[in-house]
Amino acid sequence: MLRLDRGRGRGYVAAPVDDQQDGDAMVTMRDVAERAGVTKQTVSNVVTGRVAVRPSTEARVRAAIAELGYVPNLVARSLATGSTRTMGLFVPTVSAPFYAGMVEEAEETLEERGYHLLLCTTRRAGERARRHLAGLTSRSVDALLIAGDQGLTDHLPLLADARFPVVLCAWEAALPDGFPVVTIDYEHGGLLAGRHLRQLGHERVAVVASPAHPVRVEGFRRALRENGLVLPDGAVHLAAEPTFKEGVATTLEALRANPGTTALFATHDVLAAAAVEAARSLGRSVPGDLSVVAYDDTPEGLLSGSTFTSVVLPMREMVRQAVDLALGAVDSAAGPDLRPRTLLPELVVGDSTARPG
Repeated sequence: MLRLDRGRGRGYVAAPVDDQQDGDAMVTMRDVAERAGVTKQTVSNVVTGRVAVRPSTEARVRAAIAELGYVPNLVARSLATGSTRTMGLFVPTVSAPFYAGMVEEAEETLEERGYHLLLCTTRRAGERARRHLAGLTSRSVDALLIAGDQGLTDHLPLLADARFPVVLCAWEAALPDGFPVVTIDYEHGGLLAGRHLRQLGHERVAVVASPAHPVRVEGFRRALRENGLVLPDGAVHLAAEPTFKEGVATTLEALRANPGTTALFATHDVLAAAAVEAARSLGRSVPGDLSVVAYDDTPEGLLSGSTFTSVVLPMREMVRQAVDLALGAVDSAAGPDLRPRTLLPELVVGDSTARPG
């Protein structure tokens, strides 16, 4: 059997893919070659896409493939090429719109480059994350993209011996050494939220935050300090989970503790929507009685046709850069670029904020 050998990104030695048990049991690569009037090597080049074939020849081969119903055996092909054309993606959950959007963008970007997506969810559970990471070190993927740091930081050493490049993105915790990172300046997002509320004239403010978002809260604090205000620790209220139910309960706690609060910063879009519901249950209107700033590009419809003032994250650009970085490392003898790439969020002003009444 001839192989197409791959040497850690240093190029390929072209050879025909073996068609033993390749495709349908009744149709082999040899059958396709005979029907198209070409060699098996040419069919292999068309199937793998690794070697350019004249358009007229490729058209004949693809016509023969369609006519005979030939289906390449992807397992045999990956063994022959040394490449699975698959990238793994870790996300904490797909129930959150932010991570669901990341999955969609990663899949679309990979499809454009002829790759497939292998998705794993950690469900924000450290042990589940550890099992997935340990299993992937022996899986046949060409690269791995890890999105979000919840429950993962302590387990990254499991990837020390991975035979594929690993890229981190949407990383909010301290950046680990030895991994390329494409992330967002989350603290800057909090800073933008705080500056906006201060520019409107708000002085009695509160924060409803997820415990996973201390960096966002610190940015908000910094914005207030720039304007001569101190955010008391008692004005920061932590929701046990970034859920609507927890957000309502935590906002009610915040507003009852400080009835004079005129503005609230929520570190997650669901918490912002919950804050509106909680305020209305107390007879307070948004933004007339309470301004609310959201974070993470809040989905439409949560304000009954209105829009949130929100810190919008460049999620899709981050994913595209991370995928490009990972795939670039697949074919690079020098390895991945370890210099962190940090993208800036922006504040989009909507209908949920106004000057205090």
